[in-house]
Amino acid sequence: MRQAVAAAGVLLLATLQAAPAYKGPVRAQEVRVRDGIGHFMSKIKAGKPVTVAYLGGSITAMNGWRNKTTDWLRSTYANVAVKEVHAAIGGTGSDLGVFRVGHDALRQHPDLLFVEFATNDSHMRPEAIWRSMEGIVRRTWQQDASTDVVFVYTITVSMQKEYLDGYCNRSASAMEQLADHYGIPSICFGPRVAKLLAENKLVMSAKEQETAVPRDDPEHDRKVKELRAKDTRILFANDGVHPRDEGHELYLASIVAGFAQMKDCAPANHAVKLVKPFVADNLEGAKMLDIKPELLSGSWRKLASNDEKMRAFSGRMDEIWYAREPGDSMTFKFHGTCCKIYDLLGPDGGQLWITVDGKRNRRPVPRFDSYCTCHRMAMLNVYDGPDGVHEVKIEVDKDQPSRQSVAFRLQNPDVELRGPKFQGTKFWPAKILLVGELVL
Repeated sequence: MRQAVAAAGVLLLATLQAAPAYKGPVRAQEVRVRDGIGHFMSKIKAGKPVTVAYLGGSITAMNGWRNKTTDWLRSTYANVAVKEVHAAIGGTGSDLGVFRVGHDALRQHPDLLFVEFATNDSHMRPEAIWRSMEGIVRRTWQQDASTDVVFVYTITVSMQKEYLDGYCNRSASAMEQLADHYGIPSICFGPRVAKLLAENKLVMSAKEQETAVPRDDPEHDRKVKELRAKDTRILFANDGVHPRDEGHELYLASIVAGFAQMKDCAPANHAVKLVKPFVADNLEGAKMLDIKPELLSGSWRKLASNDEKMRAFSGRMDEIWYAREPGDSMTFKFHGTCCKIYDLLGPDGGQLWITVDGKRNRRPVPRFDSYCTCHRMAMLNVYDGPDGVHEVKIEVDKDQPSRQSVAFRLQNPDVELRGPKFQGTKFWPAKILLVGELVL
C-alpha cells in the first residue's frame, strides 16, 4: 500500500513538474510550417471539394482576409469546389471559441480550420490561453484527425512595438508554444506589417494623423483631411485594430506566402499528437447545452423565430431565452470544473446576481458595457474551479447598471441615455456552457 502511495506521489510530482511555463516572447516569423496542411492540399491536388472554416473574432468576421482567402483559393484552384464556413464573432476570444467550435465550425466537417484569437486573447494569461486553444485543437482532431489546423496572428497598434522589435505579442507567443507541441502551422501577419512600418511606408491608425493637428484648431477636420490626402503611406486601420482593405491585402499576402511554403507537405498523423496533452486542465470537454424551461423561475419566455434578435443571431444561437423582471432566475446543478452562460449584451441589459454553492457575488454582474450601442453575443463567467457538484443560481437584479460608459459613443448622451433604448433589466441567455454534466 505504501509503495502504491509513493508511486502515486512520484507520478503527481512528475505531472506537476511537467506543467509548461511561459517562455517569454517568441521571435516573429511570418510562416512556421511545422506539420503543414498536407491533408487539405492532398484533397486540393486530387480535385476534391474542400471546406475551410474560420474561427475568430471581429477581424475575421469582417469582410477582409477571410473572404479574400476563400476567393484566392477558388481562383488559384479553379477546378476545386471551396466551401467557406464563417465561424467568427466580434469581441470574443478563444475562451468562448472552445465552447462554440463544435456548433459553429466542426459540424460542417472542415478540411482546414483557421483559428484567429491573438488580438482578443491579448488580455489573457498564457495558462488560460493554453486551456482554451488546446481544447479547440483536441476537439477538432477527436472529431476528425485529418482536419488541418492553422493558427493565425493579427497585429494591432498596441502590438506594433513588439513586432518592430522582432517579437510576437504575448498571446501569439503563448499560442506558438502550443503550436510547437502539436505541430500546428502558424501564419503571423505582424512581420509584413512591421516591415512597412519600419520603412515608414505604413501608418497603423488614422488617429496618428488626427492628433497631428491640435483638437481645438477651428480647421481641425479640414487640415486632417489634407494631411491624409498628402500622406502616401498605407493607412492600415482607421482604429488601429480592424484593417482597412489595404491592411487585409497585406494579411492575404501572408496567407499566400504560407500556402506557398506548405503546399507540398505530406499529410501528418495528427492523431498521435493527442496522446500527450500540453496542459492537463485543457478545455477539450467543453460543451454547449440547451436551457430547459424547468431551470427557470419567473416571467421567462423564449424569443420567437421572427423576433429581431433571433433573426440577427440565429446563425450562432439556436434559441434565446428572455428575462426582464427583477427576481427572474435560473437555477441548476452541474458536476464539473467550469460553467459559463452564452448570452447577449445590449443597451437595455440588466445586471445579475450569481450564487454558486451558496456564495453570492459581492456585486451584480452587468450585461452591458461601453460598446453597447446595440446587442451582441457574449459570455457570462459563472464558475471555474475544483471538480465537484456545484449549485448555481443566476438572478436578475432590481436595478439596471450605469449606462455612462457608453456615453462617449453617442451624439447627445444626456438625451439618449434617458430614452427607452437604454432602459431595462434584461437578460438573454442562449446556452449553458460546461466542462462537465448537468445534474438532473
